[in-house]
Amino acid sequence: MSQDWILQKKETRRTFSKSTWVPLRASIDNEKGNVKKIGFTNEFFGCGSVAFSPDHRDVAEKLSWSDIGIGSNIGPYAYDDGYYSTIDEYQYNDKEPIGVHLVLELSQPVVGGRQWILTPDLVSALRLIKEGLNWVRPEENFVVVAREVLDEKGEPKLIEIKREFLLDYLAARNLSLRLSYYRQRVENVPTLEDSEYAGLEDRQEERDGGRYELLVRSINDVFGGSWAMFRTWRTDVDEEEDAPVMGPETNENTDYESSEGNKSGFDGVRVEGEFWRDEWIDHQGISKRVRGDADTNLPQFIVETDSTRIASSELNNEDVGRWLWFRSSIVNELLGLRGFSLKWYTAETGAIHSTSGYRIHFGINSEDFITVYAYDIARLPSWEQNLWAAHNAVPEGKVSSELLDSQVKAQPASTHATEELLFEVMSMLENEFKQEFNVSLFSHDLDRVEALKKISRFESKDQASLLRLAKEIVRVFSDRLNVKELRTLSTHANKDKLGSNKLLQDILSQKVGDDTARKVFGPIVGAYDMRVGDAHPTSSKIGEALELAGIDNENSFLRQGQQLISNVGQSIWWIGKMIFEKPQK
Repeated sequence: MSQDWILQKKETRRTFSKSTWVPLRASIDNEKGNVKKIGFTNEFFGCGSVAFSPDHRDVAEKLSWSDIGIGSNIGPYAYDDGYYSTIDEYQYNDKEPIGVHLVLELSQPVVGGRQWILTPDLVSALRLIKEGLNWVRPEENFVVVAREVLDEKGEPKLIEIKREFLLDYLAARNLSLRLSYYRQRVENVPTLEDSEYAGLEDRQEERDGGRYELLVRSINDVFGGSWAMFRTWRTDVDEEEDAPVMGPETNENTDYESSEGNKSGFDGVRVEGEFWRDEWIDHQGISKRVRGDADTNLPQFIVETDSTRIASSELNNEDVGRWLWFRSSIVNELLGLRGFSLKWYTAETGAIHSTSGYRIHFGINSEDFITVYAYDIARLPSWEQNLWAAHNAVPEGKVSSELLDSQVKAQPASTHATEELLFEVMSMLENEFKQEFNVSLFSHDLDRVEALKKISRFESKDQASLLRLAKEIVRVFSDRLNVKELRTLSTHANKDKLGSNKLLQDILSQKVGDDTARKVFGPIVGAYDMRVGDAHPTSSKIGEALELAGIDNENSFLRQGQQLISNVGQSIWWIGKMIFEKPQK
């Protein structure tokens, strides 16, 4: 170790009022070695906290480590006169609650150990859920708001909370949090002169709003010294009696013995640095989450073709009458967040379902931009607005016509998104196979919500991502085909060697012939070959695969992705129609 380590100068300069994380309760020990022997080191941090209202601040200013530190008792208490103190109350004197515990300690006397938990009011107010050792807030992308640390025995060592969320909660309740904490560092060295601590002497000083103390003592002075033992016992109990009764204690029915000695021989020097500090965490009067205060840190959005911007607060009006333009990359960024999903309404409109509870209705315009009614963005939580703002663009290509059909004309288009149709035709084909052949076409079911995140025109941004989109399409169709059952329906001479696509194509051939079946399967085979191209991007067959899949490379990559999904979906529809359509009389 070093003198800087034992003197704790860096640590004492840091305050939790400026930290990202604030400890609510802590008891962290890091012992190494035997406490009575040379080579022992330990670093301890303990912290207790209580929240107080302004009415009790004067009293709270006097409270320190012995009052609200880690040794302070947390628990309910029932008085004989009927008064009851709840577990979250901090009492200055009996029946005088002046503060609130944000961490509750639950003793487990029967099974042993203890638990620390966040007060349910804080959990409910911030709408948190517990995941493992973390409390997360689903509405804000499941951000970790508070977390706990356990030791190797499963005992709690620390519960801390992000200051941003703590201040929001404190503001809503008009409370300030008082921390009282203690740091101790110890090392046992052979001699002071030959150690890193040469020249150090005992000291006490006021430093950085706290109190530091350095103690340099021989280990023998700490653990050695004289000792005495005194034992007394009763002599009037007859062990042979069935129900013995002891009478009052007297000198005649008691006896005793005593012994004393001296324990010494501990070599080395114990160098110990200690620091105590009390600190206030004061709120800033703003509670966006709990109380719903207006957010003053909202972005601006481009609303005109000359890049004119308007503050989000001015757009937060249902009658604002404006739309915003965004690059299509915003969709994938949002879908990459936990809890977000995509729902299609028409061929060119849909909605992003947000964890904040909103559905952002969007349309895709002729230039592949996402257009959204400005109010739908301006009412979102600030963190979501900032995500959208990063993809905001100058208006180009007008507002999506199908979005205007819905929002202005109140006549939603009767079109359907190719993504939705792909899953619908797969489901239709699966049902028809079950009815006609009594077999399962697919080997396993799909999570449609998750699959729609990956099978989307928005996934196609360049040729490499277009090939990956083909891989996802193959994964949900060709790779799911039930090869075992298809072989029982195939009449091909080499059916045991055929893959899933070839087996299904052979079953179609039995109805319409090889040439027609091959033509129908073109886009599916093209997508399959594109998947191979994703693994080997330099393959000269990529161009052939794109042509087979019916992709027009003059289109934007977004439209090529849409075309790929559409063509495969149409192939699947034709498979079902040709195999199962009844001949007309």
